[in-house]
Amino acid sequence: MLQHAATAQQQHKYNQQIAYWLLICAAVIFGMILLGGVTRLTRSGLSMVEWRPLMGIIPPITTDDWLAVFAKYKQFPEYQKVNAGMSLDEFKYIFMYEYLHRVLGRLIGVLFFVPFMFFYFTKRIQKGLTPKLFIMLVLGGFQGLLGWYMVKSGLVDNPRVSQYRLTAHLGTAVLIYGFILWTAFGLLSKPSTQPSQLKTFSFTLSGLIFLMILSGGLVAGTHAGHAYSTWPLMGDTFVPAGLYEMDPVWRSIFEDITTVQFNHRMFAYLIVVLVLTFAAKALKQGVSGGVRLCVFALIALLVVQVTLGISTLLFYVPVPVAAAHQIGAVALLSVSLFISHSLAHRQTTI
Repeated sequence: MLQHAATAQQQHKYNQQIAYWLLICAAVIFGMILLGGVTRLTRSGLSMVEWRPLMGIIPPITTDDWLAVFAKYKQFPEYQKVNAGMSLDEFKYIFMYEYLHRVLGRLIGVLFFVPFMFFYFTKRIQKGLTPKLFIMLVLGGFQGLLGWYMVKSGLVDNPRVSQYRLTAHLGTAVLIYGFILWTAFGLLSKPSTQPSQLKTFSFTLSGLIFLMILSGGLVAGTHAGHAYSTWPLMGDTFVPAGLYEMDPVWRSIFEDITTVQFNHRMFAYLIVVLVLTFAAKALKQGVSGGVRLCVFALIALLVVQVTLGISTLLFYVPVPVAAAHQIGAVALLSVSLFISHSLAHRQTTI
């Protein structure tokens, strides 16, 4: 009995170590999503025209190195059709954003793989957790391939990445981030004392916030945020002309900039109503502790996110505001996931 208790206590300690490692990975991925948004907003993503997973970590150093990389960039349509006449210093500016984005991706891979191997070979991983960690590793590798697949879509006659591939790349990053968070919460949990009546509502809310992030990816990929710089109207009306006019109709959802921006706005309004309704119900039912604090955080983040979204439109997509709007959505999802996990029969104890 005493040996069993000691073993359980030791495993609890290991679970905490693994959970904190996963939270660090999630924090770096959070930064990666932010940097990815800045890379897109500064139109830097097509500046590196080669995918070199190993040697690509070495940046240009000498002037000759920079001139060689710049010469390769000049062979592609983005330079020829968009940035013709760009100076070397201007090229260095956009190159470094994409370079840092790729290096951070590699860093995340190392940050995940090395501790994973350590925990695995020292037998610190509890039963049933190894497959989840392996799936995270595979998803991370897939995300790197998907990133290059996205970039390739812009190295063609039309130097813009596919909104489908961009949204898939963003969605996969957020999915990995959420999966890691959820797993870490599970390792830091104890029996819940929270009312569970809102569990379905909270899961639905988390799912809708994720879909809203995907909607934002379509806005970014089609540059729909530049189309209507007015709010609450789109132009002169709340419901603009030309919605869902593409043939077939479903293409409008993904390709028509008017429809894409309108849908994103409607998603935002729906999220506002649902978050406020959920918060009112949760507080009325007496949630406590960290969950209660997170409900208030959810409301605060919602206010900030709506303000950033409106500001992004009115000020014609300034980079700092638009990047903050993207990462604000991920922060909103993070808090929502914490609440959902806490209401799902267990309560995290971070």
